[in-house]
Amino acid sequence: MPRVFTRLEDWTAERAALERSRSSVGFVPTMGALHDGHRSLLRRARAENDRVVLSIFVNPTQFDDPADLGRYPRALESDLEKADGLADLVLAPDSAEIYADHYRYRVTEGTLSPRLEGAHRPGHFEGVLTVVLKLLNLVRPHRAYFGEKDWQQLELVRGMVRALFLPVEIVPCPTVRDPDGLAVSSRNSRLSAPARAKAEAFPRILRDSAGPEKAAEALALAGFAVDYVEDRDGIRLAAVRLEKVRLIDNVRL
Repeated sequence: MPRVFTRLEDWTAERAALERSRSSVGFVPTMGALHDGHRSLLRRARAENDRVVLSIFVNPTQFDDPADLGRYPRALESDLEKADGLADLVLAPDSAEIYADHYRYRVTEGTLSPRLEGAHRPGHFEGVLTVVLKLLNLVRPHRAYFGEKDWQQLELVRGMVRALFLPVEIVPCPTVRDPDGLAVSSRNSRLSAPARAKAEAFPRILRDSAGPEKAAEALALAGFAVDYVEDRDGIRLAAVRLEKVRLIDNVRL
């Protein structure tokens, strides 16, 4: 099983030992509730680095809905079992330590972050970028791995790393999908069986529709509440809701 660090003081000492060993470090930041998508990131990190660090931290500042934060699954023991053999070290810090400044200092991006997800989740990307910067500073990895399912997050993290001259390579990894095509997500487990069966149409409609407007119409007819569908840089991005569960996805055109 990977070694778990919950106190930043202990983690800092361990990271100094890693520095002395001259080991290459791969990092996979998560909010826990690990699934096959996270495991694919860990496998990639395992293949490309001497040591792999996994973070498990449910970041409160990226939730615009307190009820959504309260519902987010927390299962550390199960996560550790799923990470066994893939991660060497797990950073699972307390929110009070991560936000000892009470979120006075935060990262803001003014062009992409207000669009798409940001238009529907005010403050979301401030929370994401702020915590990612904190974690990158704590872990100091050579490479950090992010899934392409969260395309907007990936683009914003890559932009932040370039803008702030952070010495880390951001490695994008393909979206992992269930056999019916739905992108794996911790939120999928909150769908009822009928809603889960309906959800498989989400990526298919995105892929097969002639344009974003047609895709939005088809999704609404199929029973989805549509937040947005937008084509950007050769990618069709969308967010929908089923049974109050929010699903996001993107497909290459």
